[in-house]
Amino acid sequence: MKIVSSKKFEKSYKKRVAPNNNLVSKFRSRLDLFMVNSQDPVLRDHLLRGEKRSYRAFSVTGDIRVIYSKKDDKCVLLDIGSHNQVY
Repeated sequence: MKIVSSKKFEKSYKKRVAPNNNLVSKFRSRLDLFMVNSQDPVLRDHLLRGEKRSYRAFSVTGDIRVIYSKKDDKCVLLDIGSHNQVY
């Protein structure tokens, strides 16, 4: 699976994740797991509702989520942050 990140994702990552080394490590490990098996129950992957119904999300920690879109073998990371920040 090819993974690319949007400019919004990169900006959110730099602001919300990069300053916390523990969170960076957790994100990398979850992204690796996502690339191997995007349906692993640990990720708590789910389809979103409402305005974002064409997107999906997976969990990095209990509160940190990654919003993404997936088409064929390409995944675009759209946003990362706490539940309140991304929804």
